[in-house]
Amino acid sequence: MALKVKAVEKKLVFEKDGAPIYRYVMSPELYIPLSQAKVIKEAALRSGVSRGVMQACWDAAGEVIKAWATEGHSVALPGLGTMRFGLRAKAVEDVNDVKAGLITARRIIFTPAVDLKEELANTAVQITCYDRNGNEVKRVTSADSGDVEDPENEGDGTTGGGTTGDGTTDSGNNGGNTGGENNGNTGGDNGGGGGNNDAPLDEG
Repeated sequence: MALKVKAVEKKLVFEKDGAPIYRYVMSPELYIPLSQAKVIKEAALRSGVSRGVMQACWDAAGEVIKAWATEGHSVALPGLGTMRFGLRAKAVEDVNDVKAGLITARRIIFTPAVDLKEELANTAVQITCYDRNGNEVKRVTSADSGDVEDPENEGDGTTGGGTTGDGTTDSGNNGGNTGGENNGNTGGDNGGGGGNNDAPLDEG
């Protein structure tokens, strides 16, 4: 099994000495989405239970996960990891300015399980290269380190998170203040990735 990636030669938006600059840009190949019915059918075959029973269990588990996650819990997804909800909000200096209007987005945060991360890290990556005319010019198997991003361990700050240079905040347990482009924050245990003008304020 391998992850398929394509590297396409594209013209960048800027030019050097009046001549266009081309670079090979990599992106994952898009796979056909699997329908819920197909997943349930396969799970029923592997577990030995009927499709109707599997459908009932699937629906019940989905309702439980949705209910508990919206109550602020970090909910386990069997064999996959955990899911929780968070917020992206602007920071203010005065407590009297704190209001719901500061919330700019509600987020769904998925943290993969160790087994899932190891499986991804050990999966080969096959890269197919295409030139600017769409012709295949090379195939290669990546020899990268296999590092997998973990939203729970991005930050290195202390509890409460850090503050960005543009006045927004990243608040969460062990939320980091690593900065980045446009002063974005990367969060920690209950933090998340910051952005241009908004930073995550995760509660869950």
